[in-house]
Amino acid sequence: MKDMVTSAQVGVLLAGMLVALTLAAGAQERMQRATPESVGLAPARLQEATDLLTRYVAERKIAGAVAGVARKGKVAYLESVGVQDLETRVPMSERSLFRIYSMTKSVTAVAAMILHEEGKFSLSDPVAKYIPEFKNVKVAAAPSDGTARPPARDITVEDLLLHTSGLNHRTSEIYRREQVRSRSISMAQFIANLVRVPLMEDPGTRYRYSEATTVVGRLIEVWSGKPFEVFLSERVLQPLKMVDTTFWAQPDQRGRLTTVYAPAPAGGLSPIELETVPFTERPTVLEGAVGLLSTVPDYLRFSLMLLNKGELDGARILSQKTVETITSNGLSDAIQKARGGSMGWGLANVNVLLNSGTGANPANRGEYGWDGTAGTIFWVDPTTEMVTVLMTQSSPANPDSIRQRFKAIIQQAIQ
Repeated sequence: MKDMVTSAQVGVLLAGMLVALTLAAGAQERMQRATPESVGLAPARLQEATDLLTRYVAERKIAGAVAGVARKGKVAYLESVGVQDLETRVPMSERSLFRIYSMTKSVTAVAAMILHEEGKFSLSDPVAKYIPEFKNVKVAAAPSDGTARPPARDITVEDLLLHTSGLNHRTSEIYRREQVRSRSISMAQFIANLVRVPLMEDPGTRYRYSEATTVVGRLIEVWSGKPFEVFLSERVLQPLKMVDTTFWAQPDQRGRLTTVYAPAPAGGLSPIELETVPFTERPTVLEGAVGLLSTVPDYLRFSLMLLNKGELDGARILSQKTVETITSNGLSDAIQKARGGSMGWGLANVNVLLNSGTGANPANRGEYGWDGTAGTIFWVDPTTEMVTVLMTQSSPANPDSIRQRFKAIIQQAIQ
């Protein structure tokens, strides 16, 4: 009986389908489309990718997904499977909205580099030059007794973008487990929380993923003289026609906001709320690290801009040189060695593949991308001139290795 749909749900479903079809048509107008064959992709393999996503829905590992692939500047694959919400049964569509969490970081980094090109700051500038609270940061000296000392040098803007600042992620592991971020606090309170917890090590000595990119969002306000969301909209989102990318769902967008699901104890999926302030409400703090909602078509456009070295459809966002720099490994040899593995890190807040992958995880050297904690991910591969975006809403973010399996099929589609 659980799978039966009420008459009210049928009405919602039909309305949702009509809206999805109408909006999808509008979305397609913003995207250059091509047949898979015309850009060197095998339709049969792409169908396998869709079948994989459909199987994950049928096996109740995810509620739904939207995925897109663009090659040689044109979208050759854009598919939606499953539903946005298991209760309403509104189907996924090309304009379904997803919490992209850490994929926000790359958008914020690009916005910052616009101001860098305009000479508003240097990467070597101390953060304290613009945010005085950072003059007071300390480094954890002895974990056993909680003592702290001054850092060997200041945290720089480059440290924030490379995650070599010494800042920790969300909570203090050594001192009391103090929540650093919340969508309900002000930016001033966020900064105060962040600098109160001692750094884990001296700046510039180790890669440590953190909330640093939200600090970059605040710096963008200082450098530009505009609210973060205004600058982001004017200089990145509007020029790239990313019409659905936002910090919270507007009233006319809420019907397209997907639900996050986690495995239910008895099997299947249960909805889960990851935030105290839902994404249907304006948060007090607009987080450059994790705050955005977006769609697959929107993020395809952002990814294509990076692949095209800073330009898309006549809109120049960054110079070619800047994009080449921020999508290359920026970590020092010593820090990269300590991080381990074959992945570097770029100023665009992306993992950068340093060596080609083979076998079950094929990839080309120089490929870059990043993911989000609620099930979104993107890849940009300059070698094959291809970008891939996959969005679900799942916690944990990668159920049964869906990302690796999907990516492997897409790689095999290249002819």
